[in-house]
Amino acid sequence: MTQRSILIIEDDTALLRGLKDNFEGAGYRVRTANDGRRGLDALLQEPPDLLLLDLMLPKLSGYDICRTARSRQLQLPIIMLTAKGQEEDIVRGLELGADDYVTKPFG
Repeated sequence: MTQRSILIIEDDTALLRGLKDNFEGAGYRVRTANDGRRGLDALLQEPPDLLLLDLMLPKLSGYDICRTARSRQLQLPIIMLTAKGQEEDIVRGLELGADDYVTKPFG
């Protein structure tokens, strides 16, 4: 069985480390990026099985990354992680192709 891969694009260092450690502990292969440009490059270079995507990122927003992933027909689940929990932010993310939306902080 092949190890499932996750790409986490998040600029909060502590949250990124915690997510990475938890997913690796559950047996996933995890790649990370701490800004939008690096994240998009990693996504396009080697698409993962799952993308965890912050919205408010330096250099390129999570909305732009999601839009690009869907315009390139990447068939992977995208879960947006963000402190922006207002309904219009959630709707926008889902309309751009996200599969789910988790607001920070989360348990």
